[in-house]
Amino acid sequence: MNQQNGWTLFLDRDGVINERIPGAYIKDWKDFQFTPDALQAIQQICQFFTRVFIVTNQQGIGKNLMTREDLARLHQQMRDTIVAHKGRIDGIYYCPDLATQTGNCRKPNPALALKAKADFPDIGFTRSVMVGDSISDIQFGQNLGMRTVLIDTKEDEKEQWIAAKAAGVTPDLTLPNLASLIAYLPALLS
Repeated sequence: MNQQNGWTLFLDRDGVINERIPGAYIKDWKDFQFTPDALQAIQQICQFFTRVFIVTNQQGIGKNLMTREDLARLHQQMRDTIVAHKGRIDGIYYCPDLATQTGNCRKPNPALALKAKADFPDIGFTRSVMVGDSISDIQFGQNLGMRTVLIDTKEDEKEQWIAAKAAGVTPDLTLPNLASLIAYLPALLS
């Protein structure tokens, strides 16, 4: 596969690229820890996609636990590290809204993907893959007609998945980590 195949990858951040801190927010680079093999995985995965984006809910901003500038610095350090390991991120889209806010842009709302498409009009959602670790990530991808991959690391959502699956929220693939996606990409993108 080469990067000119027209496929787009959307990645959730916490729990996929970096370790989640349950019940807390990653507000500073010192708290940011890549998941095992994530840097190597991103480098290899990028070879399969024309574009690679991060889409992430960041309500720590809405809760005044961090500023947009704090998040921008953290994302720049993350991106610099990914590039130093020969990976790439073409754009980072985040939602600072509180989950309780009416009309928020948080996933599963498609707003973050629509912003990416406004910036990169060649994106085709039916030629896109969403990789995330939550029900809302899978719903986000499904709402836009994407193929979806669940990174199954969220213990706190196990019970909720029973109801979600009964409602038709079923990922195309369920994997233990981002690195394991590489072996499935040729079939997933065919």
